[in-house]
Amino acid sequence: MGKHKATFVSMKRLSEIKPGKTVKVYSFESNDLFLKLMEMGCLPGEHIKVEQVAPLGDPISISVAGYSLSLRLNEARTIFVEEL
Repeated sequence: MGKHKATFVSMKRLSEIKPGKTVKVYSFESNDLFLKLMEMGCLPGEHIKVEQVAPLGDPISISVAGYSLSLRLNEARTIFVEEL
């Protein structure tokens, strides 16, 4: 039998990522948001950079697929990402 190397993926919600960090999209909890972001090229595997967080924490500004987008925290909570 071959040996299998266990891999650990550090998953977080996009709403938990600090400004300046780049992460990779893993999956979406909300189909509505998935369709909206998919139209802009944000698919699983795509890299997202958190650019800024508003002073009161909502919304956040991200860079993905050549776009700058603002997302509400409740939207960002539905996006699961992998830390790079």
